[in-house]
Amino acid sequence: MQASTSLDGEPVTLVTEKAEPKFERQISMSTLKDEFCDPDNPKQIQFEDISAAAYKIRDGVMKTPCTRSRLSGLLGVNLFFKKEFLQFTGSFKERGARYTLMMLPQEQKEKGVVAASAGNHALALSYHGKELNIPITVVMPKIAPLMKVQACRSYGAHVIVTGKDISESREYAMNLGKQEGLRYINGYDHPHILAGQGTVGLEILEQVPDLDACIIPVGGAGLIAGAALAIKSLKPSVQIIGVESETCPSFAEALKAGKPVYTSTTSTLADGTLKAGKMISTLADGLAVPTVGVNAFVTAAPLIDKMVVVEEQSIALAILRLIELEKAVVEGAGATGLAAIIQGMLPELSGKKVVVILCGGNIDTTCLGRVIERGLAADGRLVRFVVTVSDRPGGITELARTISKMGIRYHIHVLVTSYILSLKDMYHERAWIKSDIFSVQVKCVVETRDAEQSKELEQVLREKYDHVVWGPVH
Repeated sequence: MQASTSLDGEPVTLVTEKAEPKFERQISMSTLKDEFCDPDNPKQIQFEDISAAAYKIRDGVMKTPCTRSRLSGLLGVNLFFKKEFLQFTGSFKERGARYTLMMLPQEQKEKGVVAASAGNHALALSYHGKELNIPITVVMPKIAPLMKVQACRSYGAHVIVTGKDISESREYAMNLGKQEGLRYINGYDHPHILAGQGTVGLEILEQVPDLDACIIPVGGAGLIAGAALAIKSLKPSVQIIGVESETCPSFAEALKAGKPVYTSTTSTLADGTLKAGKMISTLADGLAVPTVGVNAFVTAAPLIDKMVVVEEQSIALAILRLIELEKAVVEGAGATGLAAIIQGMLPELSGKKVVVILCGGNIDTTCLGRVIERGLAADGRLVRFVVTVSDRPGGITELARTISKMGIRYHIHVLVTSYILSLKDMYHERAWIKSDIFSVQVKCVVETRDAEQSKELEQVLREKYDHVVWGPVH
């Protein structure tokens, strides 16, 4: 045992790492059934459920601001951001977590609950479980970011790290719940979770009563189910738009099939899911849910006016725009709504009043730098090229002189954020070049002021040198 301090400043006692308990798989997955999320009997929540949730959690969950964005003029949309990333644990998940915990029978509150989550749901349950004095056990897959694992422990939760992916963690958690009498809480499909998430819709209507559309990220579909129901119930004219990452468009596929179906994922940027035994990554890891919730689907499907699927590079660019212009650090899942506008997928919203839910801010700090670089590349401000120059004395100097004539300062192996071009990296290649023996290929990675300056640099180099390869070189 050792003493520590929680994220909210209160002392807690942490249990040092020990061998995780072994539970025999006496219950097969075919018999592991969540009574609250039954595919054969899905539950469609009602507006009254959301109203009840809003009253219950009013003193325990932050009413986040919904403010006009500096990006409105740039994008041609009267844009408002609902800043759910400002919640204490960094996401909207607190709403459903607190309401679900408050609605437990007293006997169950004493026994506690269990959940499987790689991040935000685990954080929300851990924090509010401590606030409400309810024992929390969270099972997290081995791919879960260490910072989130430690945060859950600091809130006093019993954290078990096991399973190569969230599916294995869920199986373990449900088995554990059966054996120890802990209620399993599905983070995106439990009816009380949906009702709690819906309270964000009530706040949006209160803060921006004359909105024309609301753009909502979609993963397991709990957020869009609750928020869409709240908004449509009070103002049916509001257009509800769901946004998914191209890596896992599970709700779009469910709409095509008329029911939730398993959707395979494709490899992209950050940590996400597992496919055929190989790690599958997505920048919007919070949306990487292969099968949407059954309750969420029957609730949300009739209310959604449009679903769009965005590219990963647009999500990276959206994260960059939010950091630079909104001074907001938002995770990939939270930035997908803005990504849809940036990618030009919603031209019908031009000039309209639109609310985008920035649903979370728990981006893994170890990948934030990579995401920013992806955003710079997508914005045309980080470029890579290869130039063949003379390997005789003065050849590289001449390349530098050519760049400097444009009034451009350059640095080697140094990142400089400025309004002039910065040469971040330079590498010489002699062995595999097939032209003049006294030539050398110079591979450069350059950060520019904007896409226009990148094009200007490309033009100057092509006029000066015969062999210029612009863009990614594989």
